[in-house]
Amino acid sequence: MGGFFGVAAKDDCVFDLFFGIDYHSHLGTRRGGMTVYGDKGFDRSIHNIENAPFRTKFDKDMQNMKGYLGIGCISDYEPQPLIVRSHHGTYALTTVSKINNVDEISKEIFDQGHSHFLEMSGGDINSTELVAALINQKDNLIDGIRYALEKIDGSLSLLLMNQNGIYAARDMHGRTPVVIGKKDGAFCASFENFAYKNLGYHDYKELGPGEVVVLTPSNCVTLVQPGKDMKICTFLWVYYGYPASSYEGMSVEQMRYNCGASMAKRDNVKPDIVAGVPDSGTAHAVGYANESGIPFSRPFIKYTPTWPRSFMPTIQSQRNLIAKMKLLAVEDLIKDKSLLLIDDSIVRGTQLRETTEYLFDSGAKEVHIRPACPPLVYGCKYLNFSRSSSEMDLITRRVIERLENGNVTDEVLQEYTDPDSEKYEKMVDEICKELHFTSLRFNRLDDMLEACGVEKCKLCTYCWDGKE
Repeated sequence: MGGFFGVAAKDDCVFDLFFGIDYHSHLGTRRGGMTVYGDKGFDRSIHNIENAPFRTKFDKDMQNMKGYLGIGCISDYEPQPLIVRSHHGTYALTTVSKINNVDEISKEIFDQGHSHFLEMSGGDINSTELVAALINQKDNLIDGIRYALEKIDGSLSLLLMNQNGIYAARDMHGRTPVVIGKKDGAFCASFENFAYKNLGYHDYKELGPGEVVVLTPSNCVTLVQPGKDMKICTFLWVYYGYPASSYEGMSVEQMRYNCGASMAKRDNVKPDIVAGVPDSGTAHAVGYANESGIPFSRPFIKYTPTWPRSFMPTIQSQRNLIAKMKLLAVEDLIKDKSLLLIDDSIVRGTQLRETTEYLFDSGAKEVHIRPACPPLVYGCKYLNFSRSSSEMDLITRRVIERLENGNVTDEVLQEYTDPDSEKYEKMVDEICKELHFTSLRFNRLDDMLEACGVEKCKLCTYCWDGKE
């Protein structure tokens, strides 16, 4: 994933830009960047943030940078923002994107005379550079931005800054959010709407699908009208989003309470306590506890002084060790207890299995697992939800492959997404056994969508039901 923030201000924008970007740190752990434009032109800084938070790495840059326009990002992959010189003049660009047709686009651009792209480690093209190349295919910036949005298979939202202001564009299907804030003498653009509240901004507008606006210190002007086809990612509420965020008018925290409550209404177990896996499972657990009347408790705690973010080493054996190290058991709340534990989802299953074993080793009598979303059966095509390169990394797909003796078709997969089917029940039973849970019950798709409070036709559910 990733997130971005931009400021157009009558006075210096750097303070707001610095903290606005920092408030997106939950969306990425690899790189951060900020670029400002002022009397001396463009000034940019990019740092690796894998071992230190954004504020630590960019504190000195903030002291030295000056400008009245600025954009920046937290990125889980490519270095950005980029500064691009083209026939449009010089501009800075940052994106939140997942581009599935990179090879096709790069070939077309080469065929039109483009000479080269810079490769990153691993041989991939920087996605933001590819977007810049698309923008530069057209005679003006607005046509170029619109062309990039239309050309990309996947998702793309962006901020582009030149001397005239900041251009903000939301994905053609609204898969990721872009919101505008306003205060006296400044406008800002943000992925997360909570990111500007403590900086004195108030909500001005939320961009619609494919909408393009330009921000100046005194105005926000729509350049491309929004479309009607919305497919915003439902995982924003379930997992990605920070609790203080809201999308399409629905609070993340409230949606998670709603999810937990709907799960409680369908459940029949009677544990001693309800708990959430820190941090994204906690609100779901509060909703479950409030609805069921079963006490909410925190039987294990994330060690936040040095684990504020999900930093993970690249070596798999260390990743698994780290997942254990950052959680501390409160044994008095575990020993001889029956626990119901809610996590946002089950992807590979490795960490939740180890967490469950950890609870049993700490004296738990039972551990009932309740993921807050349905089984993930399809790999996400639109956001970088996981760094997995294969759908077989999903525990559901491995179990289905085993149950079907390798004969897995689209029709078969659809049966496994139906919570009222025998195949679904068998899959859940197998996952429960493999991960050593006392019991396992997933949230239903219909209940989860109702908890969102957004029209179902506007929500992307591809990873759960395979429907575009």
